[in-house]
Amino acid sequence: MPFTLQTPCDYHEEIRKSRFLALAAPVESAEQALAFIEQHSDHSASHNCWAFKCGSQYRFNDDGEPGGTAGRPILAAIEGQDCDRVVVLVIRWYGGIQLGTGGLARAYGGSAAKCLQGGARVELIERIQARCHVPFAELARVKARLGDWQAVVQQECFDETGADLVLTLPSHALDQARQQLTDLSRGQIQLRTQPD
Repeated sequence: MPFTLQTPCDYHEEIRKSRFLALAAPVESAEQALAFIEQHSDHSASHNCWAFKCGSQYRFNDDGEPGGTAGRPILAAIEGQDCDRVVVLVIRWYGGIQLGTGGLARAYGGSAAKCLQGGARVELIERIQARCHVPFAELARVKARLGDWQAVVQQECFDETGADLVLTLPSHALDQARQQLTDLSRGQIQLRTQPD
C-alpha cells in the first residue's frame, strides 16, 4: 500500500565537504510539486535537484549534475520508500571535492531516502465516489453512520423528500456501506457508484 507524507520534512547531511539538504512534502498534483520546488530552491546553491511522483505522473531534474546522478536516484528513493503524491528537493552546496557519478547518485538518493524515512507517513487509501438519496426521516441516522465507513460528504442537495448525497469512501468499505444503508432504510436507500 503506498504512503504519502503527513507534513513536510527535511534532512541535512555533509558528504566530503559538500552540504546536502533534502526537503520533502506531500503534494496532490504536478503543479503543487513544481510550486514547492520553485518556492524552496536556493539559487545560491550549486545544484537544486528534484523528483516528484503523483500517481502515474512523475518527473525529475539533475540541475546540471551529470545525467542520471541526481534526479533519477531521488525518484528511485521515492519509489523505494513506497511513496506517492510526494515531492523531494535535494539542494547541494559544492564543497570542492568531486564525488564521481556513483558517489553523486548515492548522495542524492541516500539523502532523499533518509528524508522520507524521517517523515511522518500516512497510508494512501483509494477512495471512490458514490451517491444516494436519503429521505428526511433517515438523514440523521445515515449521517451518524458515515464515520463507520470513513465516508465524507462531498455534496448535499435537498429536495422536497430528502437529500441527495455525494460521498467519497474507501473502496473496501463500499459493500459494507451499501448493505447497511439498505438494512437501515428497509431497501429505500440505494448507494450507487459513478457512473450508474
